[in-house]
Amino acid sequence: METIAAIATPLGTSGVGMVRLSGPQSVPIAARMVRTGRDIETMKGYTGCYGRVFDGEGDIDEAVVFVYRAPHSYTGEDAVEFCCHGGPYLLRHVLRRCLELGASPAGPGEFTRRAFLAGKLSLTQAEAVMDLISSTGRQSAAAALAARDGSVYRAIHELCGTLVHAAAELAAWVDYPEEDHEAVFTAELCGTLRTVREQLAELLRTAERGALVRDGVLTAIVGRPNVGKSTLMNRLTGEETSIVTDEAGTTRDVVECRVDVGGVPLCLWDTAGLREACGKVEAAGVARARQRLERAQLVLAVFDGSAPLEEEDLSLLRALAGRPAVGVLNKADLGGGMGETVRAHLPETVCLSALTGEGMEQLEESLLRVLALDSLETGAAVLAGERQCACAGRARDLLGEAIGALEAGVTFDAVGVLLDDAIDALLSLTGERAGEAVVDEVFSHFCVGK
Repeated sequence: METIAAIATPLGTSGVGMVRLSGPQSVPIAARMVRTGRDIETMKGYTGCYGRVFDGEGDIDEAVVFVYRAPHSYTGEDAVEFCCHGGPYLLRHVLRRCLELGASPAGPGEFTRRAFLAGKLSLTQAEAVMDLISSTGRQSAAAALAARDGSVYRAIHELCGTLVHAAAELAAWVDYPEEDHEAVFTAELCGTLRTVREQLAELLRTAERGALVRDGVLTAIVGRPNVGKSTLMNRLTGEETSIVTDEAGTTRDVVECRVDVGGVPLCLWDTAGLREACGKVEAAGVARARQRLERAQLVLAVFDGSAPLEEEDLSLLRALAGRPAVGVLNKADLGGGMGETVRAHLPETVCLSALTGEGMEQLEESLLRVLALDSLETGAAVLAGERQCACAGRARDLLGEAIGALEAGVTFDAVGVLLDDAIDALLSLTGERAGEAVVDEVFSHFCVGK
């Protein structure tokens, strides 16, 4: 297998950058391009040394060189990492030197792909590497790290093992049937398949919540003018993101910002006040506010907690029926408001002062409950991405067909085919029976150097 090389850190000015080599010629190439007081070719794995990277024209940069020996490396091959200064020119120059000495440019995700092909990672663990790199909040990072540690693989493998055992018993029954006990066997098999099917269904439900913490929650801050929407936006972002004045209708367009709240990334939209517009510009802003309200995965409905509700407030409450929303009774520092009507429509309602920050912790807790993320356990198996969900969904549906076939009295041979297909779907999820096209698609989304 050829030796590959790539820059493993983002191109840009930084204190440290890394160029990575992997393959049988990694160590000999490194020995020919680094001056150091040690013999790199005889260095043991997981050791490093300081030296100067050079080419035919002289020194390129100083670097710390780390050597990893097969099979105890990330890729399972001999590997070398050059930790240099992080200037783009320097890193490109070091990479060019690796290529001059015989390495080939690495493709997207090729280091992790080699780890997968060497059996160092399952396909779900490999996908978790990219999820970990692109995580945008505490919860998404925790879910990706758990998957990298094998949580998804173990969960799917356990379910797959149960189905393999059931398929083996079914095959044995086909060869040696006991007619007197067929009803009992059928009932037990149906029970096993129902249990596995429900566990897959729960994993798929968890995947929906996992997508929220991975991709971010589209969150609209809505309400009538001057209830404190923009002040709340600024409080959540920690800066003057939106203009705040005493004049009603200050916000005419949608102001967007991404923030982390309770470890969950929120794509916040501060919108124009909902009311009968006074002109064309405000009318356009109100129309956009209503559009974002329809698109939102979470709504922060803001009300003036110091004053009685107005018709615009009541109209908003009616529009939020059945929607994931948190009622925000703002201006708690002023006192005097009545929130019973809001709470009757929105059980998750908090009193706060966006101006002073009072009550913001309660808002965080409420939005996690509304999104059902308060019960998402750290380290739990969470399916990630359309591919994993499609495989689990196919296995769930095939088990449903198998259960229906058993209950309809279809021959056990036909049921066995459905079981085998469900097992194949789960093994494709983990990568144990994934075709080359599937593997190519997974690693095509990786960055070069990982």
